[in-house]
Amino acid sequence: MTTIADRRKTFRQLHESGCFVIPNPWDAGSARYLASLGFKALATTSAGAAWSMGYADGQTPREKMLTHIAEIVQATDLPVNADFEGAYADDPQALAEGVRLCIETGVAGLSIEDFTGDRTDPLYAFDDSVARVRAARAAIDKAGGDVLLVGRAEGLIRNRPDFDDILRRLAAYRDAGADCLYAPGLTTAEQISAVVAVARPKPVNVLMGQPSALTVADLAALGVRRISVGGALARSAWGGFMRAARQIAEQGSFNGFTDAAPSAPLNTLLANRER
Repeated sequence: MTTIADRRKTFRQLHESGCFVIPNPWDAGSARYLASLGFKALATTSAGAAWSMGYADGQTPREKMLTHIAEIVQATDLPVNADFEGAYADDPQALAEGVRLCIETGVAGLSIEDFTGDRTDPLYAFDDSVARVRAARAAIDKAGGDVLLVGRAEGLIRNRPDFDDILRRLAAYRDAGADCLYAPGLTTAEQISAVVAVARPKPVNVLMGQPSALTVADLAALGVRRISVGGALARSAWGGFMRAARQIAEQGSFNGFTDAAPSAPLNTLLANRER
């Protein structure tokens, strides 16, 4: 097994050049499968984790989320970036405590959102958002500084699609100590290029959670350093499960199992895990 320090060093190196995909498992088994495909790092998904535990996205209790993040960290030798939502706090001091707890799970990176959790007033005020990033940065530095901090501007997916404001926030998060910048919801090459430019010299994460004509090579050419998929893999798994279950419930048919993964390779992959 690699050490946590080794994983954190590797994770930072991945952000220094090139472009890599950081897929999002939702449990230990999916993490181990993704590792078997040769991916260099993994990221948790708050949505996928929530659904696996029977919660809506954003409603998973902090302790359960921390336990889940630790399980993903322990599942493979790969560096893990935690989708830690808003760190379960409004106040910067409380946020810093949440960041400290997340660091203790062994993550190599973690992201902090500017989403309030209130869909009627979805974004923290600009100055408050910047203060939250500074608090996360200070908490990481106090813990040793080797965990990578991702600053997230959530406006595009929270019904606040003011792109100028998103760019302003990303620039401020960069200056407040974020190591990587992320604005989920980018859909065009023009938007992505603008984010890469404003984030420079910091790397940019782009979410590819929907079908797109853009490829990994296209995103790399635009200057994107890393690509995540959020809850899309979990949604894909849920899609197959829901279709098969509905056929049984509504038609009495078992043909939904046609594309099911065979048991043998799954058992081979997951065999001999330390208990």
